[in-house]
Amino acid sequence: MMRLPASLFLLVLLLALTGCGGGNGEPGDQAADPAGGDAGDSTETKGTIGFSALTLTNPFFKVIADNMKEEAAKHGYEVLVVSGERDVKKQADQVSEFIVKGVSAIVLNPCDSQAIGPAIKKANDAGIPVFTNDIKYDGEVGEVVCHVATDNYQGGKLAGKAMVDLIGDSGGNVAILHFPQAESCQLRVKGFREVIDAHNAGDGAAQIEIVAVLDGGGVRDEGFKAAKDTIEANPDLAAIFAINDPSALGARAALEAAGKADQVKIIGFDGQKIGKQAILEGKIVCDPIQFPDRIGKATIEQIVRYFDGDEVPEEILIPSELYYQEDAKNDPELQE
Repeated sequence: MMRLPASLFLLVLLLALTGCGGGNGEPGDQAADPAGGDAGDSTETKGTIGFSALTLTNPFFKVIADNMKEEAAKHGYEVLVVSGERDVKKQADQVSEFIVKGVSAIVLNPCDSQAIGPAIKKANDAGIPVFTNDIKYDGEVGEVVCHVATDNYQGGKLAGKAMVDLIGDSGGNVAILHFPQAESCQLRVKGFREVIDAHNAGDGAAQIEIVAVLDGGGVRDEGFKAAKDTIEANPDLAAIFAINDPSALGARAALEAAGKADQVKIIGFDGQKIGKQAILEGKIVCDPIQFPDRIGKATIEQIVRYFDGDEVPEEILIPSELYYQEDAKNDPELQE
């Protein structure tokens, strides 16, 4: 067999490779995509949104996080979720980490409505927009683009109305399990107090006396301890208003331990599945319920609007609704 000279062989090979170009004959006109798809299709996201939740041990905030992730994915963004665990220093460190990572936006449930200010300012200085949901930043150091939350003041008034409906005819002593560090809970208690005060101001009204306001921490264990102390100090207690479902369930456990579950009624707040189940079972009378799925979705919608250069409102409030045992009996979520 005749062998081609090496130089001629290389020339033939080069011509053959050039002939493999597509379309207009230019090499690389068709990028190698084994699936035959467009090489411009990419799994890369437009950016990352950092979310520091108050605590992920509370299912409410996990629902917000999950819905933020789902909605963000529709717009090409990822959401990096971390838990502040009610520690404002830890949350401030998380904001610093978000800045280092170069996130496109930051969302916070402030662990402390005022003390988180310097961390927000740090993000502002780095050119990263900050949004809040559920818990509002209540300070002047940093700047928040938009806050999305339940109308907590309206929800607190609903809780007050429920309490008046429950014991208004007879009156009685009431305790509040608070979480005063959170602006959202401050609004709930404010609305609740206003309705109770208005009832008490009525001619001949049986008085509803708020005899104790204790920090229940917004969690079950601390709610149990606070309720236990309240029961011991006020043996004639008629009812408890708890600012969320975990603290309400902690109060219920304390009442059961003290043998007073039938004496003291509980009104909670949230509408988490555990709270709805407790309402169905008669352990909690009712809740003004929130819609964390809507909060998460709306937060991402406003972030996208901001990125698109559209006008974004400073605050979006989602009304709550009273949820009783009859509602629980017809709730598809509890039939699963």
